[in-house]
Amino acid sequence: MANPKIFSPRRRLALSPRLFLLLIVGVILLYGVIYPNLHVVLQSLQREGIWSLQNYREIFAQRIVLKAIFSSISISILTVVFCAAIGIPLAFLFERFTFPARRLFATLAALPLVLPPLVGTIAFIFLCGESGILARLAQSLFHLERAPWSLRGWPALLLFHAYTMYPFFYVLTGAGLSRIDDALAEAGKSLGATRTRVLTRIVLPQLTPSLLAAALLTFMTSMGSFSAPLLFGGGVRVLTLEIYTARQRGDLTLALTETVILAVISLGALVFFQRYEGTRRFAAAAMKGTAKTRRSIATGTTRVVAIAFAVLFSVLLVLPVLTLVLVSLAREGSWTTQTLPTSYTLANYARIFSDNSARQVFLNSLSMSAIAAVAALLWSFCVATLIVKKRRRAWHRILSWLILVPWALPGTVVAVSLAEAYGKPSALMGSFILVGTFWILPVVYFLRFMPLVVRAVQASMEQIDEALDQAGRSLGARWRQRFFRITLPLVWPGAVAGTLLAFVIALGEYVASVLVFVPSNRPISIAIASELRDFNLGTAAAYGVVLMAIIAVSMMVAGRLERLRS
Repeated sequence: MANPKIFSPRRRLALSPRLFLLLIVGVILLYGVIYPNLHVVLQSLQREGIWSLQNYREIFAQRIVLKAIFSSISISILTVVFCAAIGIPLAFLFERFTFPARRLFATLAALPLVLPPLVGTIAFIFLCGESGILARLAQSLFHLERAPWSLRGWPALLLFHAYTMYPFFYVLTGAGLSRIDDALAEAGKSLGATRTRVLTRIVLPQLTPSLLAAALLTFMTSMGSFSAPLLFGGGVRVLTLEIYTARQRGDLTLALTETVILAVISLGALVFFQRYEGTRRFAAAAMKGTAKTRRSIATGTTRVVAIAFAVLFSVLLVLPVLTLVLVSLAREGSWTTQTLPTSYTLANYARIFSDNSARQVFLNSLSMSAIAAVAALLWSFCVATLIVKKRRRAWHRILSWLILVPWALPGTVVAVSLAEAYGKPSALMGSFILVGTFWILPVVYFLRFMPLVVRAVQASMEQIDEALDQAGRSLGARWRQRFFRITLPLVWPGAVAGTLLAFVIALGEYVASVLVFVPSNRPISIAIASELRDFNLGTAAAYGVVLMAIIAVSMMVAGRLERLRS
């Protein structure tokens, strides 16, 4: 005989909120992840209405496409190596040692995080380009007829990628160092292990999860890089540019097939990193133990070297930002062949704040990023409620993987998938066409960056003691009361920090925006690119400085909220 409790009305009511949340999550994943990407894959497998692999045969027979695939993967791997070589030592220096102005230098080391890709690219061009400040300074000092270097090709791309992406290793390695158990290293030293052996056999294995996460973020970001290859890639062909070029000239078949190839490479990297981490080949350390103490660099020579290195590195980090500010104050047309602009003014800022079209650009970016971030926050609570502190099942793993897919895919892939799936009447949308409307970019931003918010909310919810919820339940509180009185206050700081992070990244998004924007939703990144094409360098720089200031303020708020959560 069936248990009457299972089929009681009270039991059905208890299940209904969970089923409702599962329905919401399923619909979003179907419309935003599964259908668009499946649509692109199926389209790439058709040739004149016939199922075929002919598109892939033709692409892999083209040397240019193979070169683009090789270049994209090679640049991404080298970027990971260079960023690790910069970020990991910096993390050890600022996390394990103390010296004068250490906190200031540690903050400056994360400065590239406030530079959106397009803004960072133009700052690099103004500073290091063959017509930039450093090149003209070298010309005047050494009486050269032409610039001593050219910011083109592989060296330029790797230099820019290393500058903008090493903070992934710096921040995540620093966070890992602050959590590991120092007692294990001390025990190794007491047993006679050398510093090198302690580092390689004890410290680095404990940091493996952080290093893998940093490597994955760096590889994915490099694979999706678009601004740098576009502006100073020279003859270097990468898949993101190939997709953009094919789409611009109307060769949709080639664009879709290359989109699938890029997606497969990116998802393959995600699976590889997750698979390696899942093998648990690294030593898992208890994240507790002795208190973390920084060693003071007391000896004269070592202290001077450490301070000099920190100062030099900080100056190199700040120079592109200072260059952007300098150019934003230059009068249009006053910087031609001179080392520095000859005339300065606030007219560039006055223009972007007084011109109606410029104000609309800021309103567009702020509103679209806010819509996407708030939607991601609300949806993240739905997801986290389903998968946190539940017995792990197969559908939990599938759900978690599907949520990560938009983050693993480059912005080019996400934008092309949505444009092709919802650019004409479809089975899921009927006669409604999303492409060409204001809402296309908020949807793209939501899908691209909602994994960040989901992870922030999930991490916060996993830190809540289950006894609190059980106590509320024992006192007769319904699930709504427990959520709003117990869960939400504890989760809120971390959730808002993740939402602000998604917001600021969406503000500077250019890769996806350039493929699907329309005049009614033109964002800041497109306005910057337009000013550059018109050679309004001061106005383009002013847009970049204002955008950078908004991002810096938002990140400071997010950091404060993250500390509050801790």
